[in-house]
Amino acid sequence: MRQAHHPELGEILLTEVMAALSDPIRVGLVRVLADGRERGWGELRAPVAKSTLSHHLRVLRDAGLTRTRQEGTRCFVLLRREDVRARFPGLLDVVLAAAEADDVGRQVGLKGGPNAA
Repeated sequence: MRQAHHPELGEILLTEVMAALSDPIRVGLVRVLADGRERGWGELRAPVAKSTLSHHLRVLRDAGLTRTRQEGTRCFVLLRREDVRARFPGLLDVVLAAAEADDVGRQVGLKGGPNAA
């Protein structure tokens, strides 16, 4: 697998971040990752095919919202909360609060978690 591109702080664009956050599955992924823990892709549960989940994770990474790390055959993802906060102060907190209030992305969780199917 080739090395994934992660935008530098100055390359993170508001329009790209907002576009990435326009999908409920991606908002759900951000909610899951908001605890600050790095998660293996296999830990994530969403009502989509694995290829579609991979697409959503790539959109988040390309927008600068997440950082992906590969270790052997496993991939891990981490929310770039501090980078997003430095670039757009308060944005992520507002988005997460609104998503929680409106229950956006509730169908996304961790395997074996409270929303497990």
